[in-house]
Amino acid sequence: MALSDNNRVEAGNMGSSSTAIDVARPSDFTIEPSGPFSLQESAAFGFGQREAAAYDGVMRLAFCVDGYRDQVGVAVRQDDNGVHAWVQGHFDLGRVRSQVARVLSLDHNGQEFEEVGRRDPVVGRLQAVAPGLRPPLFYSPYEAAAWAVLSARRPAAQMAELRRRLSEAHGRSFQVAGEPLWAFPTPEQMLAVDSFPGLPEVKLRRLHGIASAALEGRLDAGRLRAMAMDEAMTELRRLDGIGPFYSALVMVRATGLADVLPTEEPKFKALVGDLYGLAAPPDIEQLTAIAEPWRPFRTWVAVLVRVAAHRL
Repeated sequence: MALSDNNRVEAGNMGSSSTAIDVARPSDFTIEPSGPFSLQESAAFGFGQREAAAYDGVMRLAFCVDGYRDQVGVAVRQDDNGVHAWVQGHFDLGRVRSQVARVLSLDHNGQEFEEVGRRDPVVGRLQAVAPGLRPPLFYSPYEAAAWAVLSARRPAAQMAELRRRLSEAHGRSFQVAGEPLWAFPTPEQMLAVDSFPGLPEVKLRRLHGIASAALEGRLDAGRLRAMAMDEAMTELRRLDGIGPFYSALVMVRATGLADVLPTEEPKFKALVGDLYGLAAPPDIEQLTAIAEPWRPFRTWVAVLVRVAAHRL
């Protein structure tokens, strides 16, 4: 994967925000994917922090930059020369570039993922009907944990709207490729919120705990990824509102781990049973055996199964 700065500065309009913006410094970079990649598949993949929308050739992102002190808006496009990102805000370009690569799973070698499809014909057929699909991730462990707190026991669409309103009121706004987009509040901004319409006090208290953990460095993506999975999940579960399911969500869908096999998801196991001609969903031993050829991309294959099985 090659990363390059294009050294091109373009004019951009910064939206109004509850946070003062002193300087708008647009910049851009290009990522050349290793192996197949489809930005359209990523843009249409709606979950958690964003909803799937009609794809107009641009994937629009707005997020807290790793380190959680700044926010940026990013417009991402793809052509034959690579994946191009245009950035607005106050930022370290290298840090933003690395984060966008992680969010779009462009920090892995997609050619090695193609090899999995050659080893396992079922995976190969799924790759053929979803060419270039890679798992898009939450922007960060901080934002994934915040989404976990917001969405617990509440309808996802309702909580997505609450997240948008919270970001609009207390985060930062950008005009990204002609459309308004709001970045989630930084931890410092979140800690300054003492109440918000539609947000129960218990959830706000838990969001404050997530924000404090982020400021202490406990939700750094690189730190969590370097830890043993069980150790990291145990630490995440110490956060109020983060149980076993959501600690796994943070680890698998926010840090960039590519080789974690979900063994407790009934829908996934049912799909595997259908795809591999089993009479019933596989038990853990059967699933582990089936997934052995998927290494080191068992997470990617699991996402591919859930997204593309119905396309066969």
